[in-house]
Amino acid sequence: MSRLLRRDGTPPTPVRELTALSADGARVHVEVHGQEDDPAVVLSHGWTCSTHFWAAQIRDLAVDHRVVVYDQRGHGRSPAPGREGYSTDALADDLEAVLAATLAPGEKAVLGGHSMGGMTMMAASQRAGLREHAAAVLLCSTGSSRLTAESRVVPLRAGALRTRMNRAILGSRAPLGPVTPVSRWILKYGTMGAGSAPERVETCARIVHACPRAARVGWGHVLAELDLDAGVRELRVPTAVIAGTQDRLTPLVHARAIAAALPDCLGVTELVGMGHMTPVEAPEAVTAKIRELVTAYLPAGAVGVDGVAGVDGVAGKAGKEDVA
Repeated sequence: MSRLLRRDGTPPTPVRELTALSADGARVHVEVHGQEDDPAVVLSHGWTCSTHFWAAQIRDLAVDHRVVVYDQRGHGRSPAPGREGYSTDALADDLEAVLAATLAPGEKAVLGGHSMGGMTMMAASQRAGLREHAAAVLLCSTGSSRLTAESRVVPLRAGALRTRMNRAILGSRAPLGPVTPVSRWILKYGTMGAGSAPERVETCARIVHACPRAARVGWGHVLAELDLDAGVRELRVPTAVIAGTQDRLTPLVHARAIAAALPDCLGVTELVGMGHMTPVEAPEAVTAKIRELVTAYLPAGAVGVDGVAGVDGVAGKAGKEDVA
């Protein structure tokens, strides 16, 4: 049985679900796994993914951690925003809303982000919410700028033509359709290492193909224009970086540049043979790094404290409440 999903495709079942209300009124679907008095870990997924992307980490960590995962706006069970709702500021707003809804005032957690989820941490680096709650951060397979210039998905030499083609891919409105052998091959080529296990390719394909086209396109335009270099320089908490050596979407040049710019970098872990989807391709390595950060940066005996209940199952800055 795969540790990512059960045979029937069922993801881990949360002990609690809630809706965090973001600054612009966007509703963000949040899941909590594990016990309230265990050390907290908050995980943010990437472009075209969902909470299901973290299934392996949830199954392992929820045994002795409180694991919070959420759907980025437009993904999974978080409704799509209006045309103006796609921006790096919105990513930061949503993360702050999730932290406020799930953590007690002053409570620390280890924050982890994959791809666009890592960009979320960079976008929020100067926000009061992140600085209040982040004990340490893990950035997985991500970049801060020049995504279209550095991406190697298109097998051409670096230059204007490759950049234009990468930009077109990010903004493409073509439907992904059902998962087929051809679409699995394309997804594996673009996002995973050559040696990735077939069941892990299948898991990623099902998650990515489930992403609504509007969200894929809306966020693709944001990624094409991304510039979060300043955010990296302001991420003033201990931060570890993980990257796959075969990552075509955000090649190693990004991980190394981020590490060089971080004020408190804990080093780069380069996963040989892995591609862009490191939490699914190499779940044991990513989970081990999260556990390492919890051990090093969360005080022993730290516990969660219930906040003030929200209204109608919606949690904003004031507190949190389960969704029936």
